[in-house]
Formats: sequence, C-alpha cells, structure tokens
Amino acid sequence: MTCLCAWCSASTCGLCSSVASGISGKSARLGYCGLFGLSLVVTWILREVGAPLLEKIPWISSSETHTKAWYQIQAVLRVSMGNFLFFAILALIMIGVKDRNDRRDGWHHGGWIAKMVIWLLLVILMFFLPDIVITIYGDISKFGAGLFLLVQVIILLDFTHSWNDAWVEKDEQKWYIALLAISIGCYIAAFVFLGILFFWFNPSGNDCGLNVFFIVMTMILAFAFAVIALHPTVNGSLLPASVISVYCAYVCYTALSCEPVGYACNGLHHSSAVSLSTTLLGMVTTILSVLYSALRAGSSTTFLSPPSSPRAAEKKPLLEGKELEEGKEKNEKEAQPVSYSYTFFHLIFALASMYSAMLLSGWTNTSESSDLIDVGWTSVWVRICTEWVTAALYVWSLVAPLLFPDREF
Repeated sequence: MTCLCAWCSASTCGLCSSVASGISGKSARLGYCGLFGLSLVVTWILREVGAPLLEKIPWISSSETHTKAWYQIQAVLRVSMGNFLFFAILALIMIGVKDRNDRRDGWHHGGWIAKMVIWLLLVILMFFLPDIVITIYGDISKFGAGLFLLVQVIILLDFTHSWNDAWVEKDEQKWYIALLAISIGCYIAAFVFLGILFFWFNPSGNDCGLNVFFIVMTMILAFAFAVIALHPTVNGSLLPASVISVYCAYVCYTALSCEPVGYACNGLHHSSAVSLSTTLLGMVTTILSVLYSALRAGSSTTFLSPPSSPRAAEKKPLLEGKELEEGKEKNEKEAQPVSYSYTFFHLIFALASMYSAMLLSGWTNTSESSDLIDVGWTSVWVRICTEWVTAALYVWSLVAPLLFPDREF
C-alpha cells in the first residue's frame, strides 16, 4: 500500500512540479488549487484500489470484521490528513504577513518544488500512523467539514448583500429594474425547480413524507425570506432573498440526491447498479465544487483581512499632507500590501481537506455502499442542516439590526 501511495503521490508531485516554474505570483492561488485537485484524484484512486493492499500493512488493524468500506475510509482519511497538515503548516507560517516585502510572501508564491516534496512526504507518512490517530482525525474532520460549510454560507450572504448594495448605490432606474428582474427570475427558478423535485423524489405509490417535508419546508423558507426582507421595518431587499432561495433549493436537491440507491423515494436511482460514468460524474462534480468553494472562500476578504490590505484601508483616513514626503511615499510604494490573508487562504484549504474526506468516505459511515461517492443518510442530513443554517443566518442578518440597533452589522 505504501508503494502504491508513493507512486500515486509521486505522479501527482511530478506533474505539478513540471509546471511549478510557470506559476507566478498572480497564479499562486491556482497552483494551490491544482495541487489540491490532484490530491483529490489521488485520494479517489487509493479509495478504489487501495483496500486490498491496506489489509497487508501490519500496523494497520487487520480483522475479519473490517469491511472493504472500512479500508477505503482509512485510505481517504490518511491522504486527507496529509493534505490537512500541509495547508495547516502553511497557515501557521503565514500568520502576520501584511505586505509583499515580507520574506514569507515569497514562500507563499514560490518554492513549488519544495512544497511538492513536503506534501509527498506528509502523505506517505500518514500511512505509517496507527489506526487510533486516523480515527481521531476522522472525528475531528466532521467538525472541520461543518466549519467549512459554515464559511461558505457566510461568504454567500456577504456576496448577496454586497451585490445588492453595489447596484443600489448607482441610483439609476436601469439598475433598479435589473435588480427586480433578477430577483423575480431567481424566485421563479427556485419554485419551478422545487416543483420538479416533487416529481423526482415523491414518486407515486410510495410514502415519501420525509422528502415532501424537505421540499415544502424549502418553499416556506423561500416565501418567508421575501416577506421578511420586504417588511417596512426591516429595510431589506428582494435580491439577496431570491439568491438565498435559489441556493436553498439547490442544497435541498443535493440532499435528496444523496439518499441511498435502494430508497424507493429517490427517483434518480432506480436500481442498485450504478454505472462507472455516474460514479465518475459524481467524483468530478465533487472535486469542482470543493475547489471552487475553497478558492472563493480562501480568496475572500470578508474574513481576517490584513490591516494593511486594500479592503481594510478603505475605512482609514487619508494621509496628512505632512506625511506625504518623498522618502515615505517611495517606501510605501515598495511595501505593497497583500490583497488577501494568506493564513486564512491556507486554513480554508485545510478545512476543505476535511470536507472532501467526509464526502469521499460517506462521513466515515461504513454502513452505506462503498461504491458510491457522497451517498447515504448522513450526507442527506448534513446538507439539510446546511440549508437550515443558511436560512437562519440570512434571517438573522435582516433582524439583527432591529434587535440590536446600537451595534454595527
């Protein structure tokens, strides 16, 4: 198993290092994104073919009670832990980086060959750890994955409010019309899509009360968003409400689509025979969604913006005339502030490593089919809870200024 892990990791490392010299400062985030994406592919390969090899490693518990799914989860968690440590170490190293003159800025943007070697060593090292360490990491990863989902929700809320404020500030009729048109379009799309879910996940002749409850609850939440946002005392807007409604409808769909294959109310899975193309499609979708979410969250200035960043500087007063001396002005040009928090960027990828491990291991649930990706009741409830937390946070963003008028939100 160690040889296979080394081969897969070395292949990934070699592919990444071949383009490492072409990664410039501006494309560093894409470089980390590519490394993370390839690590997910390695994880999937080991998940599919590594189970029989893991049984032969003496320090990994071998027992007749262990199923194939258990060994697959071990492979996923060990690669994930290597990924997590890699990005967590980088996050700790980058604490306090405020401008490009910091030596660590070069570490963030360069040194890709060394990073590949370190990543490779960390992944291989994880296969020498005892089972108890991996079990503890798996339990911690559930909380880390939940935190990753929470960060996504907060950034989505910030994006919708920022989008709405940006168009309202233009104070022109065409922008107000555009806001109204997009809001109505999003609401129509959300309710039409939820209507389609009734046909997919509430087939006739079956008692699908739970699915109906999830879909109806999503409709009620979407309607409540509009009522609360348009209430005179709230002073909200319809655009954020409509975008959040679409997102909740999408999360509801992903939750229902994660229901077990044999479940009669899952209209998307009519048989237990899942084709290779369906499995590959699920894997590609998982990789792309995690990569996009991690890149978007990690590059966001909503959290942990450095004090010298452009976003943080927006609230600072302009420099006094006496301070605009020639020497100081030249020094400020040399000390260019970083545009986002490097620590937060790597921390998000560390949490994404935990989240991807939960997806590929079915949230460490060995009772579900080991041939499927992100399928099972645990995945269903995680997504449903994510939808409800999104709704609660959005409603809170609307009513909090009324409940606490003296505080800034």
